[in-house]
Amino acid sequence: MGGGCELAMMCDIIYSSDTAVFSQPEILLGVIPGAGGTQRLSRAVGRARAFQMVVSGDKMSAQEAYHAGLVSKLYPSDEVLNEAVKLAECIASLPPLLVQMAKQAVNQAFESSLSEGLQIEKTLFFHALTLRI
Repeated sequence: MGGGCELAMMCDIIYSSDTAVFSQPEILLGVIPGAGGTQRLSRAVGRARAFQMVVSGDKMSAQEAYHAGLVSKLYPSDEVLNEAVKLAECIASLPPLLVQMAKQAVNQAFESSLSEGLQIEKTLFFHALTLRI
């Protein structure tokens, strides 16, 4: 909740236990989110749901967070760390430059128009074809 939710949203992929709770309760403490909560939550779950959470301090269950797109996958509490490590090992086994390029292309979807994003993707794709991996 709060800072923990904001920290999680700084990550590229969020695996969550099925009992986790997400919220931005700062307003209940007399402040507003200050580490990107208003911006990242809006992009992840949409303006209306983010606004409701930010101005009320409402909580979101792990299941709601998954269905809203905030969380990538849900696991039982005793499995979530192992599953996250397995994914990290999978990603680490791939060519780092390709992972970086894929991340850049996905991030462009949120930082540019569709036509600009498609152009960047095409450029990165053709660059990837020239790599000797």
